[in-house]
Amino acid sequence: MDSIKEENIRQLKQLIADSCKIVVAGHTHPDGDALGATAAMALYLQDYAGKDVCCVFSDSPAANLGFILPESVRYHFHDTAPEDTISAINKADLIFLLDCNHFSRTEALEAHLAASKARKVLIDHHLNPDTESFDLVFSTPEISSASELLYWVMRVMGDSSASLGMTIEVGTALLTGMTTDTNNFANSVFPSTFRMASELIASGVDRDALLQKIYNSYRENRVRAMGYMQSEGLTILPEGAAYMVLTKEIQERFDIQDGETEGLVNVPLTIGKVRLSVLAKEDGDHFRISVRSKKGTSAQQLAQRFFHGGGHENASGGKVLIGADVPAPEAVPAYIETILKNFMG
Repeated sequence: MDSIKEENIRQLKQLIADSCKIVVAGHTHPDGDALGATAAMALYLQDYAGKDVCCVFSDSPAANLGFILPESVRYHFHDTAPEDTISAINKADLIFLLDCNHFSRTEALEAHLAASKARKVLIDHHLNPDTESFDLVFSTPEISSASELLYWVMRVMGDSSASLGMTIEVGTALLTGMTTDTNNFANSVFPSTFRMASELIASGVDRDALLQKIYNSYRENRVRAMGYMQSEGLTILPEGAAYMVLTKEIQERFDIQDGETEGLVNVPLTIGKVRLSVLAKEDGDHFRISVRSKKGTSAQQLAQRFFHGGGHENASGGKVLIGADVPAPEAVPAYIETILKNFMG
């Protein structure tokens, strides 16, 4: 964790001390890591540092992740309250961006965040961070999640026995973010990840309750949709790749809400011969692409070369653009299949 240097920690403390109004932002379609890291950061800034702070996102989180949002923290979502969201950004004198490497990942908020005269801090674990746009950068790709990186930043900000401002609520948010981003310790796990979890559980964070909320609180619709996609929507190629296409029609048939297909892309990897899995989900004028792979096959290269995206070596994402990449939604399955055959061949 080369970015967590004593000099950087001193600068971070000074930036916080000098600020009055702070905005904490995360990426579009926020996942558990983005929500957990931003919640923990906001709680620390508000409850320990005594700052006026709020979290901003371009769109509202999936309903099943709403439990991560602390009631004591103010949130503004551009899709439901655009004026409040932009106003908060314009008033900020310090901005934190967590769990994304560039303001472009915030979509509707990008122009406002980039144009702000506030000091800016990036805390992220993705490749190729946009260091030029920030006054201070904590960037460590070799780590499980932004939540874990923030945990170690907070530990260094504290002392050898306890993290500065590390309450049970902060610890719960961070453990939630790390757990979701590793798929409950199934991928992108490092020795530091287990140390983080052990320390947080020892401090009183209730992991059992957390897991119940993350994995055992879905609606029946999700289970039926997951079963349908695995039986009727899964294509396995001889080259060792698998893909599923979740069309608008299927989403409407099962009344699928945002976030309810989380984990579906990982299922084909339980098949021995499958080394790469792709899930395409129709979303307006594009399909959102999730890519997962086994060690030795690069999900990141596939997403970067063919899907306008990127991410981690074995967990990445991107898009298929209707009109630019394919003429119509109906062409997406053949488009993905051709790409996978060429990539795996």
